[in-house]
Amino acid sequence: RLLFAFFSIPMAVLQIAYFMNHRYDGIQLWQLQGIPWMRDFVWFWSALSFILLYPATFNLLEIPAVAKPEFRLFEEGIIRITRHPQMVGQIIWCIAHSLWIGSSLTATTSIGLIAHHVFSIPHGDYRLRRKFGKAFDEVKSRTSVFPFWAILQGKNKLVLKEFVRPAYVGIALFVYGFYALHPTLLQASRNLGL
Repeated sequence: RLLFAFFSIPMAVLQIAYFMNHRYDGIQLWQLQGIPWMRDFVWFWSALSFILLYPATFNLLEIPAVAKPEFRLFEEGIIRITRHPQMVGQIIWCIAHSLWIGSSLTATTSIGLIAHHVFSIPHGDYRLRRKFGKAFDEVKSRTSVFPFWAILQGKNKLVLKEFVRPAYVGIALFVYGFYALHPTLLQASRNLGL
């Protein structure tokens, strides 16, 4: 696991830096950056996307495989909203950034990321069913892939106190830090020369 983390974290940093340096490559499909409210709109949806993307594990050390990833069956917090929060978060992030950047490279990258996460739905459900059997089928019957659908159908309810967890505080601080450091990160990625 640590060997995987040793190689995967630097590779992820390099891939993100490459994307940041080439995000405007290709054809400019649209230009919405001049709309006064667009920047705040993109930042709001980007922040929301991270709240969906990362606390899905609630053990943030599992993301880079520093801690051994565990297969768990959740039916609380974000899972009440959507059974596949990482997929929903990735779609939100891709749409927000594609709207802001408007290039063919960003649109193509977003399509690939969305396709990857949509593919993960049946695969993830298959793995959970294989490990947890009937317990997963019961959770699946009370949750939905589509955000808030199970709640609107009355199969589940939103319990706000479940969102008071250290993982959400950590993600909120991360998102704020990323927002504050975004110009510095853009400059650092340019300095890498990728």
